[in-house]
Amino acid sequence: MIYQIETTQQLNCDIQTAWDFFSSPHNLAKITPKKMNFVIVNQLADKPIHQGLIIDYKVTPLLGIRMKWRTKITQVEDYVSFTDEQLNGPYTLWRHFHEFTPNEEGVMMRDVVTYKLPLGYLGRIAHKLMIRNKLVDIFAYRYEVLEKMFNTKNQS
Repeated sequence: MIYQIETTQQLNCDIQTAWDFFSSPHNLAKITPKKMNFVIVNQLADKPIHQGLIIDYKVTPLLGIRMKWRTKITQVEDYVSFTDEQLNGPYTLWRHFHEFTPNEEGVMMRDVVTYKLPLGYLGRIAHKLMIRNKLVDIFAYRYEVLEKMFNTKNQS
């Protein structure tokens, strides 16, 4: 079964600031819960993402199990959107579309994650019992961090 999570968040900044932050893989750890031990393991240049970029990382997503994950940037439209897709990792399908739309208050950011779990029926049970909630928690954490970074008077 294919699942989808969609979130939106208003960022009180200009499109250049939003794009500069989100198009740098080095900022991923800043918006990932600390308990997930997110670490990029391949050497990445300090420049914006581009189509074809491979990102290898280790993460502890669930039950303390450390795993390797590899994603590829499959689509980039500068200052508009980009998509990353899992090449190797825990999901049968993982596609994360990021979209940025300038507006009167700054930038509306939208994330759409489309995913599928392995193991058929067992995967569906795991999704219902914990996976969906874990993903919702990760995006809630991300939302809080971004609120502090972009939507408070004392922005860092």
